Amino acid sequence: MSKLFRLYNKIMGNLSYADGLPALLFRLILAPVMIIAGFNKLALSGETDGFFSYFLADASVVQWFGNSEWGLGLPFPDLLAFLAGWSEFLGGWFLLFGLFTRLVSIPLMFTMVVAATTVHWHNGWFAIAPSNPTTSSAQVLDWLSIPGAKESLENSLEVQERIGKIRGIVEEHGFTDYLYEKGKPSIISNGIEFSAIYFAMLLSLFFVGGGRFVSVDYWLRRAVVKE
Repeated sequence: MSKLFRLYNKIMGNLSYADGLPALLFRLILAPVMIIAGFNKLALSGETDGFFSYFLADASVVQWFGNSEWGLGLPFPDLLAFLAGWSEFLGGWFLLFGLFTRLVSIPLMFTMVVAATTVHWHNGWFAIAPSNPTTSSAQVLDWLSIPGAKESLENSLEVQERIGKIRGIVEEHGFTDYLYEKGKPSIISNGIEFSAIYFAMLLSLFFVGGGRFVSVDYWLRRAVVKE
């Protein structure tokens, strides 16, 4: 048994040279998501009245942040939209290169929490509603008698029914090859799933950093240590 553990430790020790790979993959997944989310919140993405206006939040985004009837109903919408936009836009670029990874993960985690609690929370967990309860992850939660799991499975049956009607209408009126060429229709639940996953990835980056060998942070730290 001791020989087996020694062999295991030797193999794992050799793998330590690649321990920056997970952080790199997380960064490459998160960076474009954050960059484009921030870009679309800023006036950079549209026309403005002057040069300095480019650095402010887009007017329609500010309205959405502040309106309590059809928007988020947040206080100080100009400030919050500005901070959210630049945190995501600049933070995404920093993540891409692995620069100040731990630092930029903090405001990005905060934006994910705000998005989950203000935009997605009332829609439940799933970002895309599962249409087959037997393959839904809620099935496992139902086995464990977790509250809400059974309702989620029942919702999947309703989604399945609606998707069936949508496909029936499409097939009746033709163009199925064209309409299904990029994928079959689905129902967007807009739940917290993606926000929660992005938060977990950012939390991981906060603790492990940008990754050994694959981030600017690593090489800057090496340069400082050598001095």
